[in-house]
Amino acid sequence: MSGLRDFLKVYWPLVVVALAGVLLALVLMDPAPPKNIRFAAGSPGGAYHAFAERYQRLLAEEGVEVELVETQGSIDNLRLLDDSEADVGLVQGGLATDRDREELRSIGGLFPEPFWVFVRSDFPAESLGDLRAARIAIGGDGSGTRILALDLQADYGGEWIDTTRLTLSGTTAADALLAGEVDAAAFAASVESSYIDRLLVNEDVRLLPFERAPALARRHEALSDIILLRGVVDIGEDIPAADVPLVAPVAQLVVRKDLHPAIEALLIDAATSIHSEGTLLAPAGHYPDPDLIDLPITDQARRYYQNGPSFLRRYFSFDVANFLERAWVLAIPLLTLLFPLVRVAPPIYRWRVRRKIYVWYEDLRTLEERGRAADRDDQRDQVLEELEALQAEIGAVEVPLSYTDDLYRLRSHVEFVKQLVCNHNPVRVAG
Repeated sequence: MSGLRDFLKVYWPLVVVALAGVLLALVLMDPAPPKNIRFAAGSPGGAYHAFAERYQRLLAEEGVEVELVETQGSIDNLRLLDDSEADVGLVQGGLATDRDREELRSIGGLFPEPFWVFVRSDFPAESLGDLRAARIAIGGDGSGTRILALDLQADYGGEWIDTTRLTLSGTTAADALLAGEVDAAAFAASVESSYIDRLLVNEDVRLLPFERAPALARRHEALSDIILLRGVVDIGEDIPAADVPLVAPVAQLVVRKDLHPAIEALLIDAATSIHSEGTLLAPAGHYPDPDLIDLPITDQARRYYQNGPSFLRRYFSFDVANFLERAWVLAIPLLTLLFPLVRVAPPIYRWRVRRKIYVWYEDLRTLEERGRAADRDDQRDQVLEELEALQAEIGAVEVPLSYTDDLYRLRSHVEFVKQLVCNHNPVRVAG
């Protein structure tokens, strides 16, 4: 107990400074990340919604609640993000506007979304250009699929009648195609989408190739050319029966630029966990990709792609790592202040303790001078009484054991002065 008391006697100023620094850090450091975010998730049954549910589960494990907001697709997602009605969302590449680039940032490209064009098996068409007079479902107004379909129809040129631009989309469009209500249906969707998988294995429809996919990719910055390899859907049934060239924008994870960096870090970790797996269209480890985006990348994502997860995120839980990362900026100047204080504290403490001892020497010297000057017994007795009182007061002084020798030296000096006064007999000089 005495050791702790001695420690506090030496370092109490440092303890006070450290506590004040911690309180200042808590007040001034960046705010804690939110515990809930809104995710623009697309429509139920679609690939976006399925992926959003996986993000929801992974972030829930870190204590962040994700509210899924159902939308009509990429255009709707961008609108919600721009209007601060969502914090994060999946967006088809190539749709960003100047306003989007001002308000939004990208975590990275996540997966290709091929532009699939399925036709009835009995419909005479070999390419998109053969469908100028067909009944084609190309997605709802403002959807990413519809915008891309209209761009590609313009590339193929010619007259496209109104029936080539029906507003059916997703599962509804796939059902209409299988029921013979439309001749063809176009989708910009992940290969994991349930309706894409259903159409790929159905004998009543077939997938149109884009033989000039590399040329289309050159004409459209947001597109890449990919190959759906022969048999990759079903080896036993040989589906597809030949390599199919396709064009594909890349879906990206988009966040508002004011989203907390710690939430961005969680999203990057989740994106890596979800999308680094190999797919039918990309080998393992190909995604996330920081280059296949049309929005500025976040600073957090850029550092992640260059250096990997931060040191703290590798070894600590999300909450602990986030707190340390936010406090670290203020910890550096605090430590810089504490180092000189640590060095100066022991000398100051030694001076304070010895001062408690040495301050008595001034009184002792005064009493010695009075005792030497006393020429009567009552004067000497008064000095001796004061020396006894001084001795008692010194005996009540508390000092660390390491300074006890100084204290006892003072007490011996008091005894010495007492003997000096007792034995002092001044010589009277005759006048």
